[in-house]
Amino acid sequence: MQAQAESRHSSEGGGRAVRLRSFGGPEALEVHQVPAPEADPGQVRVRVTAAGLNPMDWVMTADADTAARFGLTLPVGFGTDYAGVIDQVGEGVTGFAPGDRVFGGALSRAVAHLVVVDARGDTAADEVHHTPEGVDDRTAATLTIAGRTAAAALAALGSGSGAHSNPGLGLGPDDTVLIGGAGGGVGVFAVQLARVAGARVIGTGSAASADHLRSLGAEPVTYGDGLTDRVRALAPEGITAALDLHGVDTVHAARELGVPDARICTIAAQIEGVPAANGANAAPGALEEIAALIAAGRLRVPVAATFPIDEIRRATELQAARHVRGKVVIDL
Repeated sequence: MQAQAESRHSSEGGGRAVRLRSFGGPEALEVHQVPAPEADPGQVRVRVTAAGLNPMDWVMTADADTAARFGLTLPVGFGTDYAGVIDQVGEGVTGFAPGDRVFGGALSRAVAHLVVVDARGDTAADEVHHTPEGVDDRTAATLTIAGRTAAAALAALGSGSGAHSNPGLGLGPDDTVLIGGAGGGVGVFAVQLARVAGARVIGTGSAASADHLRSLGAEPVTYGDGLTDRVRALAPEGITAALDLHGVDTVHAARELGVPDARICTIAAQIEGVPAANGANAAPGALEEIAALIAAGRLRVPVAATFPIDEIRRATELQAARHVRGKVVIDL
């Protein structure tokens, strides 16, 4: 109830937002009272109820050079994924109205009571989508960055022997895909989307994450030395595709197992000959499709922890440690 009261207050006369006055780690995050932004023509203003955290949030605000690559200058906000309710609509906007539940991306400004976004935007930096019935705001606030990235990475795998049943994902019922980092923020989506497409999924993780991976629909295999042999034992008939969502080890294992480079994809490393993907490559409608799968009960997003905005430093430290199984969300 307190968070709801704060949100109602924020829509009247401003609100609170996370700001950085210097680049750095969690210690640089501060909560400030800020004026209410106004929706210009073509924009909508959203009263944020939840904001999901991603590794890119703290990576791109860690130093000036990285921030500059994203077009960020001080003082700067924090977080990109948001969900909430529209409370102001700018001139010329169609398809959205005050009171609509929405989610989307607001690059490095989402952890705030109020955000303004482009109603026609189609990138994670600036976009808004209707939240379907059956999808709560905490879940909706986890979708944009990780969902876009997973969809783009799967699509980059191209057409395998069974991919024709779902060409948008690049996988099909005849595929066995190895996903490295399957239990992470992007892996949660990639595993389940691959399963929806009918593919068999083998996911790498720590021994302690085995049950978590099984719950997503993956067959777990521990990463590290001997990965190729362990995968070969699980799938003696071979694998047909691979995603490396963490580094390069899965790429090397896939190559050893005979997977062609065209059916391997990375998101965190550049390897000559291997396609790389990020959320900007996601096909139009990818997020709406993911949200619809969640509403239909065919995909779930584990939320590992929630924090109030005042605990943004602790929340970011937890997310940055990379050991959390599921998403970290800020309640506003």
